[in-house]
Amino acid sequence: MKRIYLVRHCQAEGQQMTAKLTDEGKEQAVQLAEKLSACGIERIVSSPFTRAVESIRPFSKAASLTIEKDNRLIEWVLSGRPLDDWLVRLKNSFADLDICHEGGETGREAMTRGITVVRDVLDADPKNAVMVTHGGLLALMVKHFKPNVGFDLWSRLSNPDVYRLTFDESRPHPKIERVQ
Repeated sequence: MKRIYLVRHCQAEGQQMTAKLTDEGKEQAVQLAEKLSACGIERIVSSPFTRAVESIRPFSKAASLTIEKDNRLIEWVLSGRPLDDWLVRLKNSFADLDICHEGGETGREAMTRGITVVRDVLDADPKNAVMVTHGGLLALMVKHFKPNVGFDLWSRLSNPDVYRLTFDESRPHPKIERVQ
């Protein structure tokens, strides 16, 4: 069996690539490290966004593991410009993975991007790994294995949030559990 822990980053000051964790987010990162310490994690892969890296840094230091930054774990780009009705468009984009807004990527493109990281990690040696990403992409990655979820899962995510995917060769799909 192999386990991948999908983590949504801790509370941040904003959505920009360089947005840092808030003071509360820093406390959440310490608590996240404590929670992950019992999971036998051997590999860390993270979005390069500052808030994602800062969310896993306390665990990385405690476990003496390097944070591998992977651009495929960046947030789902819904649109290249601000949208007044972004929430409606997001909901519709979860329902129809092929919707593409100006300057953005489809849900299917983002999902495929994230799942390639999961496959790469599964093909590697570690039995337990953690992947730090963002809410939209995390929800799409879970949707890949459980097509009936999507916007509803995204709307319930917290900062941070953790989902454990347990891959067992005897089952066609991983067991997915929220471990928050």
